[in-house]
Amino acid sequence: MKITALDTFIVEPRWLFLAIRTDEGITGWGEPIVEGKAATVAAAVAELSDYLIGQDPGPIEDHWQVLAKGGFYRGGPVLSSALAGIDQALWDIKGKALGLPVHELLGGPVRQTMRVYSWIGGDEPGALAEQAVQRREQGFTAIKMNGGGRMRALESRAQINALVDRVSAVRDAVGDDFDIAIDFHGRFTPAVSRVACQALEHLQPLFVEEPVVPELTYQIANITESTTIPIATGERLFSRWDFRDVLSSGIAVAQPDLSHAGGISEVRRIAAAAETHGVALAPHCPLGPIALAASLQIDFASPNALIQETSLDIHYNTGSELLDYLVDPAVFAFADSSVARPTAPGLGIEVDENVVRKAAERGHAWRNPLWRQPDGSLAEW
Repeated sequence: MKITALDTFIVEPRWLFLAIRTDEGITGWGEPIVEGKAATVAAAVAELSDYLIGQDPGPIEDHWQVLAKGGFYRGGPVLSSALAGIDQALWDIKGKALGLPVHELLGGPVRQTMRVYSWIGGDEPGALAEQAVQRREQGFTAIKMNGGGRMRALESRAQINALVDRVSAVRDAVGDDFDIAIDFHGRFTPAVSRVACQALEHLQPLFVEEPVVPELTYQIANITESTTIPIATGERLFSRWDFRDVLSSGIAVAQPDLSHAGGISEVRRIAAAAETHGVALAPHCPLGPIALAASLQIDFASPNALIQETSLDIHYNTGSELLDYLVDPAVFAFADSSVARPTAPGLGIEVDENVVRKAAERGHAWRNPLWRQPDGSLAEW
C-alpha cells in the first residue's frame, strides 16, 4: 500500500480536516488544526506531504519520528498539530486495513464505556444554572464552565465573589452528585489563581483547568500546593517533553489535545507518563468529530483516562455542529453521560466526504477574539 495524496478541507465552524489517500482505496481521516490558524496548518501539512507521498502508510512510528524530528526546527503548535492530524489519519488507515479499531492495536480496551462532559457558557448565574440543568436533562453528569472573562494581574474582591456566585448557582441547580469543572483558560495570573481556588474550595469542583498560561507552567506547583482543588492542564502543551516537569508538579489531570500534541502516537506516550505520576488523563477536545474519535481511541486504551470533553453544542460551534460531518452520528450517542466503546475499524467513524467538500467550498476564517483591559492593554482571551 502506498500513500497517493493528502487533501485538507477547511470547514465550519473552525476546523481543518485531512484525508490521506492510498492506492488501495483506503482513506484515513485526521484533524490537524490550530484554532484561528487553519490555513497555516494546512500549509504545514502540504509541506510534510512531500515526504509522505509514495510511502507505505504502515510504519507509523517511523513516520512520526521523521516528521517530528527530521527537520532542523521542530515542535510548536503548528508543526505539532500538522503532525497530529497526519498521525490520526495513519492510524485510521492501519485500523481500516486490519479491520480493527485503533484501541485494539494499542493493546485492547480497558473499559467498555467512557464518561463524557459538555460545556455551558455565559456570565450570569441564572443563565448558567439553567444551562446546567439542561445538560443534566440531556443525560450529562458533568459540565465545564469558564471561570471568568478579562482578568487583571490582581483582582478585586467583587470579581472573586462573582466567580464564586456563578459556580454556586450551578452547584445549587444541579446538586452534589453532578461534577463541575472550571476553566480558568490561562486568563488568571498565578496570584489570582491561588486566591480564586481557595475561594472555590467549598464548592468542590471536579478540577480547575489551565490556571495559568503555558509559559508559566513552572509555577503550577505553587498553585497545586495552595489548594485542595484538583488542577488540570495541558491543552497548550505539545509533546511528552512539554509535559515532563508538569506531571511531577502535583497536577491531578493531564489534558493533551489529540489535534495538537502529536496525535495518537504521542498522546499515548503522554498518557503512560501521566500514569507513572498518579495523574489522570482527560484529553482536551473542543473540536470536531475526528479529533473526538481519536481521543476516544486513546481513552479506551488508557487505564488512567478519567473523562472526555466533547464540543456538543459548545458556544464556538456556529455554522456546523459536532455530528454534521458523520455518515452515522449514532457512534457518538451519549447515554448516562458516557459513550460506548467504538467497534468500527480505524477511528471508528465514517466521515461524509460529500458534506465535507460542500462545507470546504464555504470554508471559514475563524479568529479568536482580541480582548483589552479598560486601560487599553491586551487581556488574555
